[in-house]
Amino acid sequence: MTDLAILDFTDALAPAFHAINAAWIGEMFVIEPHDAHVLAHPRETIVDKGGVILFARHPDLGVIGTGALMPTAPGALELTKMGVAAEARGTGAGRLLLAALIERARALAPDTFYLLTNSRCAAAIHLYEAAGFVHDAGIMARFGATYARCDVAMRYPL
Repeated sequence: MTDLAILDFTDALAPAFHAINAAWIGEMFVIEPHDAHVLAHPRETIVDKGGVILFARHPDLGVIGTGALMPTAPGALELTKMGVAAEARGTGAGRLLLAALIERARALAPDTFYLLTNSRCAAAIHLYEAAGFVHDAGIMARFGATYARCDVAMRYPL
């Protein structure tokens, strides 16, 4: 979709952040306490700590995707809570969001830029690999316990 716009977080968009992520997480997994806290408090847990939340908006469909960069430790930035509404999957919204999030991560210049996921998310993992993320056992050892469902950890060489 070439008519997608990337939007920065506003409090008015917080419900879309929650809805899109709760839908895909709940569809594939169990919403864990960490998920519930971040989804209920995106400004406090991400934005106010120096992170970023972006949205993909289609002129007719509205907000169809979102993703975040969450500071998790000094010098560490996690790509997290990235999802696209079921009706908009396969449109390129995820690729566009990922590119915008990587660009923002470069500007923030963390020492470590990583993501945690699950092997059941094969399409997402393929997207991450195509964008330059690499599997990393050190990231798994350092951050993997954040989610019970995590069995894949990747880092991006900024």
